[in-house]
Amino acid sequence: MNNKEWRLIGSGVPIFDAKNKVTGKTRYTGDIKLPHMLYGKLVLSDKAHARVLSIDTSEAEKLEGVRAIATPFNTSSKKYNSALRFVDHDIPKTETIFSQTVRFVGDRICAVAAVDQKTADKAAKLIRVEYEELPAVLSIEEAMAEGAIQLHDNVSNHLNEIKVSVGDVEKGFREADFIFEDEYETPIVSPMAMENHVSIADFDDEGKLTVYSSTQNSFAIRNILSDVFDLPQSKVRVIKPTLGGAFGSKIPAVLEGPAAALSMMTRQPVMLNFTRKETLVASRTRHGAKIRLKTGINKDGTIVAQAYDVLTNTGAYVGSAYNVVGAMSHKVFKSYRIPNISYTGAAVLTNLPIAGAMRGYGSPQAIFAQQRQLHAIAKRLDMDIVTLQRKNLVTPETVDPVKMGSPRPLDCMERGMELFGWEDKLKWKENKNTINNGTDKQEQTDSRRNVKRGVGFAIGCHGNGVYGAHRDFIGLRLKMNDDGTFVLETGTHDMGNSLITSQMMIVAEELQAQVNDISAVEADTDLTPWNLGDYSSRGIFVTGSACLKLAYAMKDLIIEMASAMFQEPVENLSLVPYRKVRSTLGKEASFQEIFVYAQREHETDMLAQVSFGSLAARTSFGAHFVQVEVDTQTKEVHLLDYVAVHDVGKAINRMSLEGQLEGGIQMGLGYALSEQMTFDDQGRLINNNLKKYKMFTASMMPEIKIDFVEEGDSPGPYGGKSIGECATVPVAPAVVNAVADALGYDFHTMPIDVEGIKLMETLES
Repeated sequence: MNNKEWRLIGSGVPIFDAKNKVTGKTRYTGDIKLPHMLYGKLVLSDKAHARVLSIDTSEAEKLEGVRAIATPFNTSSKKYNSALRFVDHDIPKTETIFSQTVRFVGDRICAVAAVDQKTADKAAKLIRVEYEELPAVLSIEEAMAEGAIQLHDNVSNHLNEIKVSVGDVEKGFREADFIFEDEYETPIVSPMAMENHVSIADFDDEGKLTVYSSTQNSFAIRNILSDVFDLPQSKVRVIKPTLGGAFGSKIPAVLEGPAAALSMMTRQPVMLNFTRKETLVASRTRHGAKIRLKTGINKDGTIVAQAYDVLTNTGAYVGSAYNVVGAMSHKVFKSYRIPNISYTGAAVLTNLPIAGAMRGYGSPQAIFAQQRQLHAIAKRLDMDIVTLQRKNLVTPETVDPVKMGSPRPLDCMERGMELFGWEDKLKWKENKNTINNGTDKQEQTDSRRNVKRGVGFAIGCHGNGVYGAHRDFIGLRLKMNDDGTFVLETGTHDMGNSLITSQMMIVAEELQAQVNDISAVEADTDLTPWNLGDYSSRGIFVTGSACLKLAYAMKDLIIEMASAMFQEPVENLSLVPYRKVRSTLGKEASFQEIFVYAQREHETDMLAQVSFGSLAARTSFGAHFVQVEVDTQTKEVHLLDYVAVHDVGKAINRMSLEGQLEGGIQMGLGYALSEQMTFDDQGRLINNNLKKYKMFTASMMPEIKIDFVEEGDSPGPYGGKSIGECATVPVAPAVVNAVADALGYDFHTMPIDVEGIKLMETLES
């Protein structure tokens, strides 16, 4: 179907709460003020590895307004894993609310609750901690060295390996005409959501713990709190207010436990709100990675074998280490028709901040190595990279449609080349040294000897949901109001990515309503059905599919009630704009009239509820193209042109897709060119604020051209697939490939360091 056959699907609809956000009326978690609320402050470790011998709180307790101090000695010491997804999730438990053995600079030692933030901050500074320092391991190599101190007693520093393979890899290498082996390294970076982590816990006199938290995983947080504090889940409620960004960092429990401990001690609500520095050191980071990649290729460009060997730096606690390494193992098999391929991956514990989920969940690291090496191979063999990609990329005709659906990375590349003007840019690069006649102003500029121009592109992929790994499940309810409008009750956590708006669009499309006819109650463990959580790009493919099923269920309910009302068979009835039922005999009733009839004549409510578990896996693809200029004297990198084309199956909300893609590109540009968390030899973060941690800002962004391949990919809603994480995946390798093309240098690390290129200082001056 084309867009003209839909009223809403495929159009651009603003985020449902956009007006409140831009006018400052939206209440985020940090804006909530509960009666008698106290304010908390954490005391964080300044040691990378040490035993806490004693905590002297005497001076802090003397301070007027201090109400409680929670320490590892007076709160629950039950171990948990902050990245727990569901109640029977079997992953190693290495964390406690407060640590008697601190394992990184930023680890939680204790927390203060006071009548205001100023008092809490002051009290925290008065607390004295006595340590017994322990040896620290600050790198993968140190942690894996013979005789290295082990960070935990129930797991080794070198966590269990994940091995996956197809074909006969060694035979493939023996038969290859050429073999290339390279090592790549990606940095530790911060998700850097606009909103810092914040939680409010309220333990009342009835023994009910209510937590308002900036989280994207409410039901899992309930599981953790229930277990750690030995409370039945009926006595734990987790509510997600408006989120100010997350990017994976708000999947795990971070502040909810300490806030709950303080509230249970005081019987008053307690807010814990990280500063930016605390968010950087004490929340979550992207895993740094070391990747060895071996590729066997024939003279005609056919890739016959590939082997990945990956180590990730997971920081001080296990968290999502297993999940990320496992998820990475899936991505390397998706884009190319390689008959023999193997993946070995393991996470390594170090005395650095905890690594966790971050947009892409292993894809950015693996795809950087993959795409960087493919471009380097093409260069070494004097082979056209486009020809190499065409030779090996998957197409709908070359995959199992049941397992892979309709993958379109090749279509993305071809459309991207067209939008980008790939051939013209290559011709210009080949001829630029002869352009010196001065007849064209642009030619004069481009012929500067110290300026090198390059082009590059990359193919990226990411999955849609966690089918095959976890229970990919969500429940939804839709109830009709007295006037025929609707309330959607969904466990979804909208993170500013328009997921709630997309659900509203699907319901409105199927029920012949307007988007404004739908309101939503989201992510409240007492009010909404269960949801696995919002991550793994499951928003459209999984939750959107569930929402379509829900809309069908309500549609059937309305038709059945109208059939009884009209005394006509259901096959004579249809929904028509706006919120009406019409029969082939000319009878018509509004949803409001049907609602009244249902209550008056049948004593029933117009309520639909569905459960949905995804039973399929799909992959989203994207191709990104970039042109750069590098000044070899000043070391400046300028982004001249950027094109991104993504295979989305079917665009549900085009405005949302464009916004997701632009945001993903911004994140990927920082990953390639400027962002890196750097630590001193004591494990302290050096660039621990926004001035030192160099992010790409809006003024630094290039002009971006965007397009989508929409060929449909059942069983997504209307054939739709997700874009959220895939938007970031191809960015960094595309940029690095372009800079490598400009300078003729084979980069193996990020962020790029070209003899001291200082991108951010140049752009900010």
